Amino acid sequence: MGQVTDLDTFSALLTPEGQELLAALRDHDPADDLAAATRLRRTHAAPLVSAALSQARLRQRAAAKFGDDARRMYFTPNGVEQSTRVTVATHRAARLAALGVRTLADLCSGIGGDALALARAGISVLAVDRDPLACAAARANAEALGLAELIEVRCADVTEVDTAGFDAVFVDPARRTKAPTRGAAHSASARGGGRATGGRIFDPEAYSPPLSWAVEAARTAPHAALKIAPGVPHEALPEDAETEWISDGGDVKEAVVWFGASVTPGGRRATLLPGGATLLGAGLPDPEPGPVGRWLYEPDGAVIRAHLVADVAQQVGGRLIDPTIAYITADELTQTPYAAAYEITDVLPFNVKKLRALLRARGIGIAEIKKRGSAVSPEELRKKLKLEGKNSCTIILTRVAGRPSMLLGRPVRA
Repeated sequence: MGQVTDLDTFSALLTPEGQELLAALRDHDPADDLAAATRLRRTHAAPLVSAALSQARLRQRAAAKFGDDARRMYFTPNGVEQSTRVTVATHRAARLAALGVRTLADLCSGIGGDALALARAGISVLAVDRDPLACAAARANAEALGLAELIEVRCADVTEVDTAGFDAVFVDPARRTKAPTRGAAHSASARGGGRATGGRIFDPEAYSPPLSWAVEAARTAPHAALKIAPGVPHEALPEDAETEWISDGGDVKEAVVWFGASVTPGGRRATLLPGGATLLGAGLPDPEPGPVGRWLYEPDGAVIRAHLVADVAQQVGGRLIDPTIAYITADELTQTPYAAAYEITDVLPFNVKKLRALLRARGIGIAEIKKRGSAVSPEELRKKLKLEGKNSCTIILTRVAGRPSMLLGRPVRA
């Protein structure tokens, strides 16, 4: 089925006929696309049917990011791919609202996902993107969710927009290369850079617009936030800003560079959603490594990306198991939201034969296999272990003092 690639087809979805089709496809199973298309084309134009089926599929994909709102929203393929998860956007919007921000320029706004969260936080938003289709979707989304009075959508090049007079600026540059297209009608990007979704870009200066431009735009406003890839090199971060790495449900979603009088210049922060625990680093050196104790801590990915493992180690009175591995060990259990804890029962040199015999003797049939600093594939190891039995354990493949090792234990339930 074709995608919505032009404004006329998208606009047709907003007509009574288009709305009727979308309502009929609300709970549509994509596996039945061909039968549904054949049936609907008897009474509706083929392009409109294809557009409605495409939109139904996009809404189903977007539910993971937007929840129930996705059933009423409008998407482009790039918009689904590049939009912020609603929990993360809500966190960012709440932080801006707490700073007293009431007006904001959202540059590279795409389909308006961030603008919606900002508006719900009571902020008046100018949403700017140079892709006409993305702008049309953003307007439709603001209308569908009853937020049109707080969101103005402008189709323009973000580098030519005057942001003077706004309380804050938010920039979300495109971070993907251009994907292959099938024809001239293929949509431009859902971001301000006007590029289609392709491979990820790791060089911040290859963003569209480049990170250096976004930083200068941010410095012109009282408050600013720049959304960037969580793998950004720390040396590329501006020292007059604070950078926050955000995870949601244990998965690192993004990094945000914050500007303004309220931030800690050069600060590194990790925030864990949905709970909202946030840790601002104190610039601690890495602790000295030592022997594996009874308890092992696996820091959240946002903590690791923010280089705050030492801060968590200090919290739990721990040490590293290896100078190059982000596992912390301690002799006493200390609860922390920033790391998952495991009670360790065995510390062994890596040996598949001995591990298989030990697990068989203990009746281990269920095993969670984790790895860090090990070349061993958990999937291949699982095949070799031939697990049988009713008991369970966690197997951690890692290095201890430079040596390949196996740690056995069980997770500590909060």
